[in-house]
Amino acid sequence: MNLRPVSRVVDLLDPAMNRLHNLDIEEARRRILSGHPAAVRAIDGSYALVAVDGTKVRMARSLDRPMRYFLAKRQEGPALFVSDRIDTLHQGLAHEGLAGQFHPSYTRMVPAHYVVDLALVGCPDPDPIYTRFFTPCRNTAATDLDEIGRRYIGAMAAEVEKWLVGMGGREEPIGVAFSGGIDSGAVFLVTYHSILKLGLSPTRLKAFVLDLGSGSDVTQARAFLSAVRLSMFLEEVESTPDSLDPNETVRVLEDYKPLDVECASMCLLLFRGIRERYDGWRHIIDGDGGDENLKDYPIEENPELTIRSVVDNPMLYQEGWGVGRIKHSLTYSGGLSRSYVRTYAPARRYGFVGFSPYTRPGVIEVAEGIPFGALTGYDVPTLYSLKGEIVRRGVRAVTGFEMPVFPKRRFQHGAVAAEVLRDRLGDEGRYRRVFQSLYA
Repeated sequence: MNLRPVSRVVDLLDPAMNRLHNLDIEEARRRILSGHPAAVRAIDGSYALVAVDGTKVRMARSLDRPMRYFLAKRQEGPALFVSDRIDTLHQGLAHEGLAGQFHPSYTRMVPAHYVVDLALVGCPDPDPIYTRFFTPCRNTAATDLDEIGRRYIGAMAAEVEKWLVGMGGREEPIGVAFSGGIDSGAVFLVTYHSILKLGLSPTRLKAFVLDLGSGSDVTQARAFLSAVRLSMFLEEVESTPDSLDPNETVRVLEDYKPLDVECASMCLLLFRGIRERYDGWRHIIDGDGGDENLKDYPIEENPELTIRSVVDNPMLYQEGWGVGRIKHSLTYSGGLSRSYVRTYAPARRYGFVGFSPYTRPGVIEVAEGIPFGALTGYDVPTLYSLKGEIVRRGVRAVTGFEMPVFPKRRFQHGAVAAEVLRDRLGDEGRYRRVFQSLYA
């Protein structure tokens, strides 16, 4: 094999999307370049960065920042193109006269929580070197649900406060992607509490709920905010099922997994509706990642899963089966590392800067320390009920609010009835055909 170093790096990432709390971008790049896991883990914030020093090229990202790359062959040496999107990589290659090498399946996603080292490439290219920089300790907490809830929501509140402070005192409006469910409900109450705690104006806050006419989220959102006497913050964003466009969703999402297509479709309608009303609105906060942290997905809907695989595999819902496993996708990675695009891409499409505090390592670390096996006895109904108890107790401890807890329902199924949604959008076969047609 003839190995050569990467001779050129084309960084197509938007640097304005990086938001760090404890150091500047150049120091973050130096830490990524060092490859030391502890140094990279200490980078606090949202980022997707490529670091270059001579022939050494390393990349790393936070969970909430999709990051892709493509290695192109050139006579003068290999070129590495890096972006957050597949279509941007294609455009970058076309600009350099290299589009003939492109296929979407040849792109690679940098998996969250790893430094990816691409020092040497060749024909064929060897696998990159992956170095994990985030390895939370598991099952470290006691079985006291009050204490678990306090620590979990306390960690989330700390992230929200850093985010608010990071705005630099600008009293910009903040929207919560809201359904009245456990995750968005907790995020709303913690954000409201944090705004008051920091001496900021709560009038900048709104809870946006999507209504397509036949869903239950509007009723749930009204009931939630009424119970905590904050109904004045609710704003309903109306649309219709006829507005759902699966072709547009797949183009924006650049993926074809049905649940992610459904979720992204709802996000597109919500963000479009907000943008039509508020031209200058930028900041959206949401509860994405909450289900992953507290393992609250219907196990029976996935034949590959059992209660033991969900409880015993570290960060299964955040990372999938993991780097180096047979089922790990090089093109897409796995878990929320892959599917966070469902939130990120629609927000970017309409000019919003999103924030999902549950995706932060400090919050995930607390969640991974929860002894799920001991608390549930590997009983599925007990696992499903655990999230509401943890979050409800934590919200009370941190904010003083008695948060109502409603039965779990996916975001997309709260805005419109599931049968209406799937009749309008189609199935995975359709999504795959649409995606493949983009570069046919």
